[in-house]
Amino acid sequence: MFRRWGNSQHDQDTDEQEHDNKVNELKTALGPLSGRSLQYCTDACLKRYLVARNWNVEKSKKMLEETLRWRSTYKPEEIRWHEVAVEGETGKIYRANFHDRHGRTVLILRPGMQNTSSLDNQMRHLVYLIENAILNLPEGQEQMAWLIDFTGWSLSNNVPIKSARETINILQNHYPERLAIAFLYSPPRIFEAFWKVVRYFLDPKTFQKVKFVYPKNKDSVELMSSYFDSDNLPTEFGGKATLQYDHEEFSRQMVQDDVKAAKLWGLDEHQANDRGGAEVAPEPEYLAS
Repeated sequence: MFRRWGNSQHDQDTDEQEHDNKVNELKTALGPLSGRSLQYCTDACLKRYLVARNWNVEKSKKMLEETLRWRSTYKPEEIRWHEVAVEGETGKIYRANFHDRHGRTVLILRPGMQNTSSLDNQMRHLVYLIENAILNLPEGQEQMAWLIDFTGWSLSNNVPIKSARETINILQNHYPERLAIAFLYSPPRIFEAFWKVVRYFLDPKTFQKVKFVYPKNKDSVELMSSYFDSDNLPTEFGGKATLQYDHEEFSRQMVQDDVKAAKLWGLDEHQANDRGGAEVAPEPEYLAS
């Protein structure tokens, strides 16, 4: 028995060494980085891209370089709450005040609460909250969980295919391995037609993370309970807690987090709020890997 355990431990150590070697290979392939690109590309970050591309260094390099180009123009770390607050008035997406059993940040999505029509602004709001979820991850945790509530959802207020596709594109290509699990709770039957189209935009890794939960299906309910404590989980998701979104209170939290984000990225808060100013930012506070 001890020999079998010893072999298992040896294999695990070998895998970790091989993974470390891949991270170093990718680091070398990327070449010298500076500023926010250097800050973004921690060892943990490189590992996420490698996992997303099955440890293929060349494919991971291409994916990461595309993200760095996207981040240099989209500047997700500079988006501030006051720019997207109108999108959040109904609580269609917000960070929950609880974590899952693994300590992951939880985002609650309520597509039936859509309140605007601008796809660009909706995506900026989504990106802001993904960045905020990452900002609030406990130390040592890399991933978040999504809970999707279909209350009020119908074909008349359905998320357009273009919007769903852009959401998937951003999540898969620019935040790889950030999503641990996404629970779609009790979607209506008419959602099936929408899902048949959307699923083709998902890569196999992401597809495996999407779970449908139906209150009368014992297996799916048990799966969800393995991720969440029922005392924390809102009744809309089969739990015991009351789901309440207070826009003013949430806005206060986000404003405080904007200060944390500015400090983390080495941004002057006034400069970040102005969305302009000097090109040279203060020295960033580096992310822990």
